[in-house]
Amino acid sequence: MYIESKAEGLNGPARIGRVTFNRTGRTLYYRGRSFQSLKGSGFKANYFDTGTGDAYWISGPRRDGLDRLYGKSALVVEIDDDVREEYWTEIRKDAKQKSKSHT
Repeated sequence: MYIESKAEGLNGPARIGRVTFNRTGRTLYYRGRSFQSLKGSGFKANYFDTGTGDAYWISGPRRDGLDRLYGKSALVVEIDDDVREEYWTEIRKDAKQKSKSHT
């Protein structure tokens, strides 16, 4: 999934990483944190961190790499080690980049 913090503004730190969902699918987990849907009530965000209340934009990664909700494609998006090869080969269809750690 694409995970971008909105805690400090419209363009925050972002990552591509693997998340898991609870049984009902209403809560997702990433790196020991849990996120719940804002159910359409968020401003430029769709999830919040249940521990801090910080807003996030979380979505499936795009094949064209334009994952940020707002432009700024020049900003780096880090890719977690455990999904790097899968991201470059299965999502982006660019196996030559499979060792690259950011977009």
